[in-house]
Amino acid sequence: MAAPGDRSGPPIEGLKAAVDKMAAWIGQADGEMLGDALIQIREAGIDPLEAVFATGVRRFDKSGEYKADGALSLTAWLRWKCKLSGGAAMERVEIARQLEKLPQTEAAFASGEVGYQHVAVLARAAEHVGAAAVRKEEGKLLQAAQTMDPGQFVTVAKNFEHRVDAAGALAEANHAYQRRYFHIGEPVDGLVRVDGLLDAEGGATLRTALQPFMKPIPNDDRSYGQRSVDALMELCRQGGSGSRRDGAGPRPQLIIRASLDTLAGTKGAPAGELDGGGTVPAETVQRYACDSAISRITGQGELEHELNHASRTLPASTRRALEARDRHCVFPGCTRPLTWCDGHHLVWWTRGGATALPNLALLCRPHHRMVHEEGWILQRTKEGHWKAKPPLHRVPANARSA
Repeated sequence: MAAPGDRSGPPIEGLKAAVDKMAAWIGQADGEMLGDALIQIREAGIDPLEAVFATGVRRFDKSGEYKADGALSLTAWLRWKCKLSGGAAMERVEIARQLEKLPQTEAAFASGEVGYQHVAVLARAAEHVGAAAVRKEEGKLLQAAQTMDPGQFVTVAKNFEHRVDAAGALAEANHAYQRRYFHIGEPVDGLVRVDGLLDAEGGATLRTALQPFMKPIPNDDRSYGQRSVDALMELCRQGGSGSRRDGAGPRPQLIIRASLDTLAGTKGAPAGELDGGGTVPAETVQRYACDSAISRITGQGELEHELNHASRTLPASTRRALEARDRHCVFPGCTRPLTWCDGHHLVWWTRGGATALPNLALLCRPHHRMVHEEGWILQRTKEGHWKAKPPLHRVPANARSA
């Protein structure tokens, strides 16, 4: 038997031979056989090998042997020796560390019952709320993972995190929001590079706004990326002229599905689910409830009817009166114009606050977010002046990683 360090020993030679055989099979297969081959490569090859790799990474991590090569960390060693990106290396180290605490997940991973990306989602959940919390529902989570693609499973995992640690989920969302940026470069060779990051809410809003302009036209030879940028340009050219601030006209529909418990901020409630994927904390759902169209859906069959007959939490006439009184964002020191503003309920709408002028204020969207998600308090004095108090116990954006 060859020693583990012998790279020419039977296990490695056998693995190389198996890869060569699979390559030959793929080269000859077609149709249904080719599809089956691709499935088997993932289920019997790549994912089980990733599970073995995770075990090896965990043992190598504990040994500290990576330092013998001069690497400052295991992540750095994986980037260097295993040709991984920094993100991929960090993810594998985290998976290796969390799998030791998640025996059911480790077994399902090794047998090919769940894929690498499903395991990565579970490892992140364990990192966020603790492996002990994940273990309590590990069986149910794995059951869901086996019936969903990784993108769908992310929503399940995020809902689980929100139920277990709503404050941590909010801190994570706030941290993501702080990382947002958008950059437009200078023209080079007739092209302008655009790049950025959006939080889940921003991404869903942009995707929803672009959707009406994304449909291919007859004989359309544009790529998906080209249709996306053309849709963005069309949206910018129209400048929102198809909608009205007071809510009387059509507005892009950002659909958030949320339970009554989520709206009420009940402990243990699930997160709000963005239509098209992604979740947002209960506080974000409550912010949207200040000034949006609300429908109560009791059955799936009612969905289309309810969306077409939704009632606004802030009627158009009330919005016009609010704009006439406030003129701009009322947060102290801010003068952002009406078009940037939402109507905010001082006593939140989800807590029974009246939709009446004395209980309303115009807030720009960043300040509206600060009041709901970050815990600031906005007050109106008897003299009609506005005061903002910072939160007493602000949750740090990186609270989960502390």
